[in-house]
Amino acid sequence: MQEIDALKRQAAEAAVAQIESGMVVGLGAGSTALKALECIAERLAMGTLTDILGVPCSEQVAADARRLAVPLTTLDCHPEINLTVDGADEVDPQLRVIKGGGGALLREKIVAQASEREIIIVDERKLSERLGVKWALPVEALSFGLRAHVEYIERLGAAVEVRTRPDGSPFRTDSGNLILDCQFGPMEEPECIAGALERRAGVIEHGLFIDLVTDLIVASPSGTQHLTR
Repeated sequence: MQEIDALKRQAAEAAVAQIESGMVVGLGAGSTALKALECIAERLAMGTLTDILGVPCSEQVAADARRLAVPLTTLDCHPEINLTVDGADEVDPQLRVIKGGGGALLREKIVAQASEREIIIVDERKLSERLGVKWALPVEALSFGLRAHVEYIERLGAAVEVRTRPDGSPFRTDSGNLILDCQFGPMEEPECIAGALERRAGVIEHGLFIDLVTDLIVASPSGTQHLTR
């Protein structure tokens, strides 16, 4: 675990090195993105970064930023973001990713779409030849009509589970919706799955980020690799 934490920190430092003073920065969710937030806070405290404003992708990220004294703003105040640093659950060679393991996929995608650059940071375990090999696809859905949503996604070829909390209660996103964890297996055409989900009323958003990632930073014991699309 210490080695993985070190790799996450390594990737985070490489991404934060892309941030310049005066930028509006999207703050991603998850354990790797938290490392980036900590790096930003350290650089602000040292004075090597100044006048940064962060747009958090979840209520938890907002709380972490306040704790670390990283100034925050909103998309309403700053609808254009210079760059976002975020993590991912799985990444393929085309820089398509699965996100949503923490349940923040809707806000993460809104922030990504508002960003000039979307920098994804991962350790090498997250790399995959095909999406769906290592991770189920999270889908945010309304609770109204839940059974119909589940059956629709099952007809697309996935095994579907409604995400729950450790106490057995339904997991609710910051927007109050449910998360369906959809095991499609290796995806030959993620774009087709994305399109089918987007056509379904009641499906709020899915965790496939396609044509959004501009930079991928991968940390491994041999060093850090920076790929661009």
